[in-house]
Amino acid sequence: SRPLDIRLNGERSSIWIFGYGSLVWKPDFKYKRSKIGYIKGYKRRFWHGDDFYRGDKEKPGRVVTLVEDDEVGVAYEVADSHVEESLQYLNMRETVMGGYVTEMVEFIPREKGQAKLLALVYIATSDNPIYLGPAPATEIAAQIAMCRGNVGHNMEYLVRLAEFMRLYCPEVEDDHLFSIEAAALALVL
Repeated sequence: SRPLDIRLNGERSSIWIFGYGSLVWKPDFKYKRSKIGYIKGYKRRFWHGDDFYRGDKEKPGRVVTLVEDDEVGVAYEVADSHVEESLQYLNMRETVMGGYVTEMVEFIPREKGQAKLLALVYIATSDNPIYLGPAPATEIAAQIAMCRGNVGHNMEYLVRLAEFMRLYCPEVEDDHLFSIEAAALALVL
């Protein structure tokens, strides 16, 4: 399938892509610059299944998606010369292999005095066949602790996301993320 072309009026220009899961620490596409900030109306939750990257068909891993509330992440500006290549890569990574859909959102940079941006975001919805939905933190942690996929252990995904939040967004209290991390680390240490 063709990646979504979100350029304004068909004109060639750069685009912004908002990441809130593995994209915050492993974008794996060419981008011009990045900004840390948030989008209103969503919050990150470990409610999406992953049967390729961080799990398999028998033991799907858990990765994050967005549900309604506010969320912090990174927006990447992709230069015009890399838009098509980046969207093709992300279409495969997030949509074909990950089951996510795309939406355009308003991104608010954390740095004061920066203008709001329109950014593309990938979201897994509850009608996706590998959407796992809510569960207690201990149950999510146990699932994460035992799952591995084609790019690595599900624990790496969890720990790197928590490290990103502590390093770049220390003022954000993400109880969902940090309670799952604590419960998962207690199981493996």
